[in-house]
Amino acid sequence: MCLTGVDYFSTLGYQPAIAALAAGLLAPIATILLVIVTLAGALPIYRRVARESPNGAGSIAMLGALLPRWGGKLAILALLGFAATDFMITMTLSAADATAHLVENPFAPEGLRGHEVAITLGFILALGIVFLRGFTEAIRVATLLVAAFLALNLVVLITAFVHIAGRPLVVEDWWSALTTQHGDPWLMIGIALIVFPKLALGLSGFETGVAVMPQIRGDARDTDAEPRGRIRGAHRLLTTSALIMSGFLITSSFATVVLIPAAEFQPGGAANGRALAYLGHEYLGEGFGTAYDLVTIAILWFAGASAMAGLLNLVPRYLPRFGMAPRWARAIRPLVLVFTGVAALVTIIFRADVDAQGGAYATGVLVLMTSAGVAVTLSARRHRQRRRMIAFGIITGVFLYTTVANVIERPDGIRIAACFILGILVVSFGSRVARATELRAVTVAFDERATAWIGERRGCRIDLIAHEPGTHSRYPLKLLHARQAHHLSDAEPWFIEVTIGDSSDFEDELVVRGLLRDGYRVLAVTGSNVPNTLAAVLLTLRDRTGDMPHIYFRWTEGNPLVNLLRFLLFGEGEIAPVTREVLREAESDHTQRPWVHVA
Repeated sequence: MCLTGVDYFSTLGYQPAIAALAAGLLAPIATILLVIVTLAGALPIYRRVARESPNGAGSIAMLGALLPRWGGKLAILALLGFAATDFMITMTLSAADATAHLVENPFAPEGLRGHEVAITLGFILALGIVFLRGFTEAIRVATLLVAAFLALNLVVLITAFVHIAGRPLVVEDWWSALTTQHGDPWLMIGIALIVFPKLALGLSGFETGVAVMPQIRGDARDTDAEPRGRIRGAHRLLTTSALIMSGFLITSSFATVVLIPAAEFQPGGAANGRALAYLGHEYLGEGFGTAYDLVTIAILWFAGASAMAGLLNLVPRYLPRFGMAPRWARAIRPLVLVFTGVAALVTIIFRADVDAQGGAYATGVLVLMTSAGVAVTLSARRHRQRRRMIAFGIITGVFLYTTVANVIERPDGIRIAACFILGILVVSFGSRVARATELRAVTVAFDERATAWIGERRGCRIDLIAHEPGTHSRYPLKLLHARQAHHLSDAEPWFIEVTIGDSSDFEDELVVRGLLRDGYRVLAVTGSNVPNTLAAVLLTLRDRTGDMPHIYFRWTEGNPLVNLLRFLLFGEGEIAPVTREVLREAESDHTQRPWVHVA
């Protein structure tokens, strides 16, 4: 809970100030609405995500699995763009707010003012250095930070409510000003609904909550297929976190709006981005306030570490496996350098302004929550759970409204997300093209009959005729053409057929089956594309028999450029030359390379 809490709970460092700035006197009512959406909307959705994606893949993988082929891959790429926005802005926003707490501290040197961007860049650089050296004992550090931070916030809020109880006129003044401005309670609720998207930062943390599921100890009887103990623990984690955060959000929003002058929430004001810290200094003295600032700076900085860990978990999990990132993207340190550089660029663009980055952060959070809502709604529909499908659909509609309203109000978020998405798409498809001729098979296995056939040919040459699946009657004609066009060995050739499964996949675990069709031996295999699959099978046959296999093709009809596109998108196209190129890249020694014949 504390590992996800460094992201979720740390928003208390700036959420009350953002709520007061966005909603004014209505902040407590808008915050209550936020809590209702949290407990009645986000929590049920992510409890379902935890049950259906218990290995930490989260709603992104869940939605990708529910959408077919390239549609699922493109959905994942787009969601990765929003996830990158969420995690990246978490790093930069948290570092910027840590800078605000540092600069506003009365004991801080006056010379720090005006250098907020440089200080924030220093926090981000320090974060990158930590990950370059290795990130260990994260859970223990997170536990200490979250415990200290929540304890200090509890002290501040208890003190604030003691002052409110001793000065009941402040509540009456607030209520009088609120009713004077808005009057009708329904009007208040309507305005709260309008400003609600600006408070969406208080919904952050649920995606991180399911991402840390592999860290949860399950029951001794848990299996990979049914980790019931881990799921039960994740449900407790999500529920406990949501209840704790809801209590802090409501009480902090009320206390800060009632006790802090409205002018202090404005840019340049003493409470801007640090409302609870303002109360700590005001009512508990500069010593306590400084301690609060130090712990807040630490947890905000560590929230950036949580976001960095989230990025390092997401990118290697998807992009390299899809063939949509260079191989070095599986390595941690190069990615740390890339993410640190991007975070520095975002900080410079936004000039380390907490308020300016709030919209981008909220956009990333809300899009991920909306996608989670869509995923669980589709899942309920697939399982024919009509009532749950309707309930999840309504919640998803609320998130969708909130997302659209936030984008209209603060378009910076969608612009940043669009930049991330565009960057991911360009890198992904560029990498996919560059890696198109790699040997993609993770494993190649043969069934019992195929293994027996290979055993018969050990030390002997194997001739294979490439054949299109589903055209069994053409075996004699294909064999006749091969004998006429090529110098075949005396041994009876085999046919090999590749059935394309999901062409959007990049890596395959191949299983080759031996089939007897019309008296002919056929090796049948299913893969994501034809040339790379054939090359993998040929190399495996070479290793098993100790002799060079030969494969025979006919030239592919059609425009070469069209065939190239067919290969990149659908795994078909110009089969023979691409098969030969895959073999050339996989085996540098031409004397050990299987033969490719085309006529």
